[in-house]
Amino acid sequence: MPQGISPTLHHDLWQACVDRLAQDMPEQQFNTWIRPLSARVADDLTRVTILVGNRFKMDWIRNQYAARIATALSELAECDVAVDLALAPREGPARSTPTPRTVQEQVLAEAPEVPSPQPAPVGNDPKSRLNPALTFATLVEGSANRMARAAAMHVAGSLGQLYNPLFIYGGVGLGKTHLMHAIGNQLLADNPKGKVLYIHAEQFVTDVVKSYQRKTFDEFKERYHSLDLLLIDDVQFFANKERTQEEFFNAFEALLAKKSHIVMTSDTYPKGLADIHERLVSRFDSGLTVAIEPPELEMRVAILINKAEVEGTTMPEEVAFFVAKNVRSNVRELEGALRKILAYSRFNQKDISIQLARDALKDLLSIQNRQISVENIQKTVADFYKIKVADMYSKKRPASIARPRQIAMYLAKELTQKSLPEIGELFGGRDHTTVLHAVRKMAAERAQLAELNQQLHVLEQTLKG
Repeated sequence: MPQGISPTLHHDLWQACVDRLAQDMPEQQFNTWIRPLSARVADDLTRVTILVGNRFKMDWIRNQYAARIATALSELAECDVAVDLALAPREGPARSTPTPRTVQEQVLAEAPEVPSPQPAPVGNDPKSRLNPALTFATLVEGSANRMARAAAMHVAGSLGQLYNPLFIYGGVGLGKTHLMHAIGNQLLADNPKGKVLYIHAEQFVTDVVKSYQRKTFDEFKERYHSLDLLLIDDVQFFANKERTQEEFFNAFEALLAKKSHIVMTSDTYPKGLADIHERLVSRFDSGLTVAIEPPELEMRVAILINKAEVEGTTMPEEVAFFVAKNVRSNVRELEGALRKILAYSRFNQKDISIQLARDALKDLLSIQNRQISVENIQKTVADFYKIKVADMYSKKRPASIARPRQIAMYLAKELTQKSLPEIGELFGGRDHTTVLHAVRKMAAERAQLAELNQQLHVLEQTLKG
């Protein structure tokens, strides 16, 4: 057993990890993905096997949370902990399932193996899934979301006309869901009788399955085909679900035919979606596609100050700048950082200051500083573009090497506290003006080229874990 590990922690390592994640994650996200998990801990604490209910959830946990879980386990155990994922054993007698052949069998094969919420009723009632707190008024505007916000306001004010469908894409926690709720809330404020439904793509999958199980497909069609506004989150969840995609295509066509509006979100632009039918992708791309970027510094500062005011607290501007400079990725992380600072301030009965923020966020700052280094960026970018790490420092100038090198310089400036001369030195002793040119060039191209923006987004998410 590694030095410093108590017997209690040895037996309860997984529970301690779960408790830590519960503090650091949004409640709904934690309850959906982490709380249902169980785990087996090796005697020497060096390996933890997480048991997951089905392959869909296994893939999602692996892609979204495995690195975060491994970091938490390693810190708690004070040694490196490897994380494996395995399917939890099924209860009851084992049965062999034939390859789906009928429509119903195919649909059942697509079902998420998790307790399914009841189908959401539509129309103007509390169960239409709209959060009344998420409005245009409570959304902080900046260059990162200005175009998406303008398009969303246009849709809310002129349903079924331009920008139909509206497709909003971007990384986790940037405000895509907030915009969708804002559209729905605005429409119902203007037309209380409007039929509006906000739904996650996973719920649509569940509703398709249930309509076949219960032979209530007419009710399913009536529910979805009669809407004035359908707001559907994370359509990338339709990947590899053949029957679900077909039913969504039918609903899509029916709604457009009656001049209803469809708003969708995804983690990537339409043509970047994997394992989605081409005819569906072409429909997604037929209206207006807009991106939401990670918020720039000034926008992050404004978000912190505004959200602190909502909590009844004043955050000094210099503290907001300190936090904003160190929490760069998304709004959700900013909110988490703010909650920690407010709780630390109240618990210790101290005014909010830079030092207090530094103390409250010391775990976050140490993890961030340890994980994101220029060397890590160089290796990640080199792996992504299939070049050698040594090419980052070399004098070679072919486009296949020069462009990834410029991308790595841009990310080094965005994700670390290094100065331009320091970054240039780490790229083979290059002058700071070379780094500045690369940073400006990539920033300009990112705003114009969707493919580059998506590549940078993937790299940023990979580096931030």
